[in-house]
Amino acid sequence: MKFLRYGPRGSEKPGVLDAAGNIRDLSGFVGDIAGEVLTNLARFADLDVESLPLVEGNPRLGACVSGTGKFMCIGLNYADHAAESGLAVPSEPVLFMKATSAICGPNDPILIPRGSEKTDWEVELGVVIGKAAKYVNEANALDHVAGYCVINDVSERAYQIEREGQWTKGKSCDNFGQTGPYLVTPDEVGDPQNLSMWLEVNGERVQNGSTKTMVYGVAHLVSYLSQFMTLHPGDIISTGTPPGVGLGFKPPRFLKAGDKVELGIEKLGQQAQVCVADA
Repeated sequence: MKFLRYGPRGSEKPGVLDAAGNIRDLSGFVGDIAGEVLTNLARFADLDVESLPLVEGNPRLGACVSGTGKFMCIGLNYADHAAESGLAVPSEPVLFMKATSAICGPNDPILIPRGSEKTDWEVELGVVIGKAAKYVNEANALDHVAGYCVINDVSERAYQIEREGQWTKGKSCDNFGQTGPYLVTPDEVGDPQNLSMWLEVNGERVQNGSTKTMVYGVAHLVSYLSQFMTLHPGDIISTGTPPGVGLGFKPPRFLKAGDKVELGIEKLGQQAQVCVADA
């Protein structure tokens, strides 16, 4: 199934996509796509989706999950992306956190921070935790996944790399975490290590990859993170990006106000954003 959240920012309602691609209102069954609802999305499998109220028009889509406590990200998780960054493939996953305040809807604008000249794009597979995970082994790790989504891990490279401290400040600006459009359940996704992914800037395909080339797969990442912290329902793991980011071009290319970014992952849907100078 494909779950979603729609409506004005801060007032989103839960929904589900029907077979024809229409949004159906799920608020008669759940308050939000969050928390304990994520632990058993399978209970909706027998729901007659077409009987739910039809949502008219084309409402704004919010992030496909709410109540995220941790937004964990994995750096340099594609060997070819590490190479374009001039860095070695890490001997274990590189972890950093993105502020949850960066999370926004899949088609909400990319806000170029004041003074930024190096805002960059990254299409990534997002993993949403469904059942709490603590010290889980890799063989059982996927049992803790509620579903998958598209994420644009927008990054300000000067803040991330050229200034002192950790990567977090280059990853956490407002609207630097477009999430969705859908939270797609594992039964629809199948093998998360066999999904094509792409990103275009102003109509030019700049990223064209596959989760096949991830250094550390989803099961390993869920297990690995759970050794250091309990993962809770609604937590997001953004699993890294394939090559083709702006930093990797020679010379580098970065986003500016007016640019249009489109991206998608097989089976998970697409996003489209316009870049806007932050006020």
